Amino acid sequence: MIIYSCGLRISECLNLKIEDIDSKNMRVWIRNAKGNKDRITLLSPTMLLQLRAYYKLYKPKDWLFEGVEGKQYSASSIRQVFNRSKRKANINIPATVHTLRHSFATHLLDAGTNLRFIQQLLGHNSSKTTEIYTHVSTTNLINITSPLEMLPK
Repeated sequence: MIIYSCGLRISECLNLKIEDIDSKNMRVWIRNAKGNKDRITLLSPTMLLQLRAYYKLYKPKDWLFEGVEGKQYSASSIRQVFNRSKRKANINIPATVHTLRHSFATHLLDAGTNLRFIQQLLGHNSSKTTEIYTHVSTTNLINITSPLEMLPK
């Protein structure tokens, strides 16, 4: 859910720490992402509720998502959970965890979010990289809502 709602890469999800969740400003800090860059992305109100419930249940110490003995969760575990969820939902089309990041960008574009803002949220250096999601419209970074909030409740 956090990979989709924030547009994260698997490695960015794995490297999240508790202090990277900025509930006051409804942002998630992505530190040392691809190219050793930091950026911020959206924190959906729905995601925040899920994270609070998760925190109460699991009480992570260092990493937001911890594996065995408080160690960093693994990419293979995320892939296993994703594939298991796909099977449970009877989704038979080809998709990987990274498809969630692409869906984040595509759904924002479909909702009218400016391509430049999507580029910033994804941490792309070049607009050419983001342009795979095509057409441009106008909006404001402050007014962007996570695509998770657009899903039927």
